[in-house]
Amino acid sequence: MARTTIYLDHQATTPALPEVVDAMVPWLRDAGGVPGSFHAGGLRARAALATARGQLAALLDADPEEISFTSGGTEALNLAVKGTAYAHQRRGRHLVAAATESLAVLQSIEFLETQGWSCTRVPVDGVGRVDPEAVAAALRDDTVLVCVQHANLEIGTLQPVAEVGRRVAVRGVPLLVDATAGGGWLPLDVRAWGASLVVLSPHRFHGPPGVGVLFRQRQARLHPLQHGGGQEGGRRAGTENLPAIIGAGVAAEIAARELPARQAHTADLQARLWAGVRDRIPHVQLNGPPPGPARLPMNLNVSFEGVEGEGLVLRLDLQGIATATGPACLGQGAAFSSPVLRAIGLDRELAQGSLVFSLGRGNTAAELETTLAALESAVARLRSLSPGWEELQRGAVAARTPLHPPG
Repeated sequence: MARTTIYLDHQATTPALPEVVDAMVPWLRDAGGVPGSFHAGGLRARAALATARGQLAALLDADPEEISFTSGGTEALNLAVKGTAYAHQRRGRHLVAAATESLAVLQSIEFLETQGWSCTRVPVDGVGRVDPEAVAAALRDDTVLVCVQHANLEIGTLQPVAEVGRRVAVRGVPLLVDATAGGGWLPLDVRAWGASLVVLSPHRFHGPPGVGVLFRQRQARLHPLQHGGGQEGGRRAGTENLPAIIGAGVAAEIAARELPARQAHTADLQARLWAGVRDRIPHVQLNGPPPGPARLPMNLNVSFEGVEGEGLVLRLDLQGIATATGPACLGQGAAFSSPVLRAIGLDRELAQGSLVFSLGRGNTAAELETTLAALESAVARLRSLSPGWEELQRGAVAARTPLHPPG
């Protein structure tokens, strides 16, 4: 297997920046104490924890006291969904969620449903966008939480979070925004959203793995899921992963500074990549909104008719190009098992033929040219081995995708 030379899987994870690693190393070698200790090392650790909390708060336009740390985005989303449900169960046991929410949200809801809660899953349109009016219509007197993503990891759709937030606020229902996809790449404003809870995943914006960030608006009630200590204001017991938290703080500070440049750079590459795919390869379909303001600038999800996405991933990997068929958390067969692709109405064959490119700050136009050449060759080779593609060429079956996709 070739060594990865072109990395186009930044939505799975991103490499930690040198500044992040440099900030973490001293705390890995000689922490000298934990934030709960009363000696000098503990005071130093508490000060470092407070600095990181402030750095993450600044990225969200929040207050440091509203930031809690967990072991990752998945735990933070579990805490937000289940913790809110438990805290409000006397008021009601009904939740509302967009159909394209992440697995951490959807499976947390599925667990609650086994415990007596119910959920209204609001459908999305063909590009994965939820209608704020449909969310409002799903609210009931016993609704205790609404879940809406900021951006979708698979198809890049940006949701009208602020519009949803205004409608939810009228009913006094907490709003959870999963910002694990767009955090560190697009501006985030918890106040403008009217969000009660927001989750970030620092390893997706060049921070370390092993740390998640939960914003909790001061009045939001949250029942802890983990017990055994009073850390994080009693919301998340356990000794803080201080090296990772410090790294996350540095990553957040750099992201805040670089946001306009990151957004412009990845948006330009996204447009170039889609234009190249569309012009060089027939019978492809873009999943999600077109490149532009309605889409996450680093994401491109394309279905190739007559090809399986896993085969494309493997062929590109042999040439040192890293891509994906869907979120890493879904595992093998990600495209077909994806609730997101099902929610936008993609049929089985096109779902199996989807490929996700996720761009980063270090990618270049030259890398995209290399990728396009390799992709064109890989698609042609795999189609030549497909009986279904032969039938399409003979006209025995109808194509699901246009010969020349629109721009």
